[in-house]
This record gives sequence, structure tokens and C-alpha cells, in this order.
Amino acid sequence: MKKPAYTSTSIATLPETKSAANVNLPNIGQAYYENSSPYANSSIQDPRETYKIIAESEPVLRAAASQVNMPLEDFGKPRVKIVLNTTLMTFDFKGNTPEEARNKSLAFHQAFQNRLNQLRAKEIAQQEIGFQSTLDSAKQKLQEAQQKLSAFKANSGLVSNEQLRDLSANIEQLRRQKAEVSAQQQQMSSRVGQLSANLNISSQQAADAFALQSDQIFQQNLKDYSDASASLTLLNARFLPDHPSVIEQQAKRDAAREAFLSRSQELLGRSVDERAVRQYALNQANSQSAREALFQGLVASQAEQRGLQAQAQEIDRQIAILENRLKNLAQNESILDALKRDVQIAEAVFSSTLTKLDISRANAFGSYPLIQILSEPTLAESPSGPRPELILLGAALCSLFVNTGITLLYLRKPKSKASRKELETLELQQPALGFNESNISSPFL
Repeated sequence: MKKPAYTSTSIATLPETKSAANVNLPNIGQAYYENSSPYANSSIQDPRETYKIIAESEPVLRAAASQVNMPLEDFGKPRVKIVLNTTLMTFDFKGNTPEEARNKSLAFHQAFQNRLNQLRAKEIAQQEIGFQSTLDSAKQKLQEAQQKLSAFKANSGLVSNEQLRDLSANIEQLRRQKAEVSAQQQQMSSRVGQLSANLNISSQQAADAFALQSDQIFQQNLKDYSDASASLTLLNARFLPDHPSVIEQQAKRDAAREAFLSRSQELLGRSVDERAVRQYALNQANSQSAREALFQGLVASQAEQRGLQAQAQEIDRQIAILENRLKNLAQNESILDALKRDVQIAEAVFSSTLTKLDISRANAFGSYPLIQILSEPTLAESPSGPRPELILLGAALCSLFVNTGITLLYLRKPKSKASRKELETLELQQPALGFNESNISSPFL
């Protein structure tokens, strides 16, 4: 008698999931992926058919059999059924006992999930190989573009487009300064001219006067000359020209005169006469006199004018240098923009490829959707086979068919004997009646 068998049933589903992600990369681009539903395209085979083949494959069954320490032949195969118009699949496993059937079903589901994870990992690894090759190529192109840009910046001195704008702004600022300095220089030239006209001396002569005034030796010689001249005037009024006192004082005056003329030539770097020295001499008694103030204003204005002139010349030189540099850098601006654009494109390609690689790693259920167990393997309460009612029904039907056959066979034999006797009688009567064989018809022929 056949042993009873027990069935453990479990129900799984492949959810109709759909997800999408959009990753924005500032100033670079964006990466997008969409994980569509496995049932979205009707022209593609139902993924449950694929899962059915995987479930019945030898690697899954062998792994499950090893978990329960059973030979593959004794473990058997699951009865997989796809429920139409749903996302459900049923798995039936038979066993000699309810516990064995459920253990086989549990081991099968564990092995089935492991196999799906292996296939997903293998798919991701294969995708990474392709992505990694593309990523390495994009990375190399990015490095080459960055190196070209860095080398160009180092050789040309042009770092950014802002550098050209700053350089242009500096040139404009220098031009404004030049205009201001030119205006001040013109103003100072007018002042110097007015002071020179008022004093009836040039600014150089005023400077010479201050140079002589600041020298103590010259001032002492000039004082000695003035004192000797005053004493000689008094002596000339009292004595005759050949008087010894007059002659002595006249010698002192001449000596002092030669001394301050020599000292003035040494200070001014040129020979001057007594009239010019007297014109340069300031009032020693009142150093704050109006004439001295005018002399000081003339000298200060002349010095400031020369300073402004030097400043204007330096600004012109700086403007010329900066304009020449701007001209050279402007010629390289287009090259810099092209190299920057190459770097941006390389960065966009590299970042997009890297993002796609990360997204593909996260999307592990693309080709093999997630499967969920809705109903855990059941523990059978009664055997699923053999069923007594089916056995009795089969025996009854078999007996009925046998009895019917025997009855029909029994009823057919007498009729066959009578038919043969009638045929022999007709054959004997045929010559006498003139019948042909073609006129004889028998229902049994």
C-alpha cells in the first residue's frame, strides 16, 4: 500500500513596484533612473515565468536539499503555480510527514532567495565592469583636461576671466588718477607762475635763496660783509680814502665779499654775482616777512609741481605696462574659455557616470524584482494522498466498465451464429433463383 503524502503550501508575490530618482549636480548636470514595474510592458514575458524556471532549477533544489540533509532525488521538485490576473505564485512541496513537507518548503524558499541574491549580485558586478571602464576613461579625460588647464594658467599668467576685468578696472582707475594729477599739476603751475611774477624771480632762484639762507657759513660771510660795508661807510665819512682804517676796513669787506661769493658758488654749483646774491638774500631781521613767505610758497609750489609731474609720469608708465599685459592676456582668453569648457564637460561626464554607478548599485531589483512571502509554508493536518474516496471511485468505475464489456460480448455471440446460418441458406438458393453475388447484401459484411 502506498504511503500517505503531505503537502506544504506557501504563497509569494512579486509586487508591482515602480520607483524613480533624479539627482541634480550643481553646475554639472543631472542623473536620472527609473525602476519600472515588471508588468508594465505586455510584450515582455511575465517575470513569474522566469522565477518559476529558477525555482525548478538544479542549483536551487540542490542547495535546498543540502539544508535538510536529503539527496536531490528524494527532495523532489516544487509544484509551482502562477495565479492568473494577479501577482501571486503558489509553491507546493510534498513530504512523508507534515514536518518534512514544511521543512523542505522552508529550505526551498531560503535557497530560492539566496539564488536570486546571487543573480542580482552577478548582474550588478557585470554592470560595474562596464561602468568602471567608462568611469576610468572619464576620469582620465578629466585629469588630462585639468592638467592642460593648469599648465596653460602657469605659462600664460591668465588664471580666470575675472583677472581681465580686474586688470581693466585698474587701468581705468589709473587713468582717473592721471586726470586728477594732471589737473593738480596745471593748478600748481599756475600758482608757481603767479608767485614768480610777484617776486620777479624764478622758482629756481627762490630755491637758491633758501639754499643760501640755510647755510650758516654763507650767512656768516654775508653778515661779515654787511658789517664791514657799514663800518666802511662810517669811516669814509670821517677819513680820507687813504686812511689806514679805511683801507683796513675795505680789505675786510673785500675778503668777506670773496668768501660769500665763493661759498654761494660752492652751494649752488654755479658762479653768481654780488647783485644776484643780494637779490636772493632774505631779510635776516624778520625771517617771517611777507617776502620770505612768498619765497617759501614759491619753493613749495615748485617742489609739489615736480612731484605731481613725476607722479604723472609714473602713472603713464603703469598704464602702458598694464595695457600691454591686458592685450597679451586678452589674446589667451579664448583658449582659457575652451580649456575651462573641456574641464566642465569632463567633470559632467565623470560625475554623471559615477552617479549612475552608485544608482545602479542601489537599484538591485532591476532584472530580478523583489519577491515577498505572503503565506508561510503550511503544516498539513491531513495527507494529500492517496485519497480513499478516489480509490473507491476508481474501483467502482473499473468494475462497471468490465461488467458492461462482458455483457455486450455475451449478447453479441448468438446473433453472430444466426447470421452465419442465413448466409449458408442463401448461398445454396442462389443458382436456382439466378441471383448474382452482387445482388446479395448482408448487414454483417
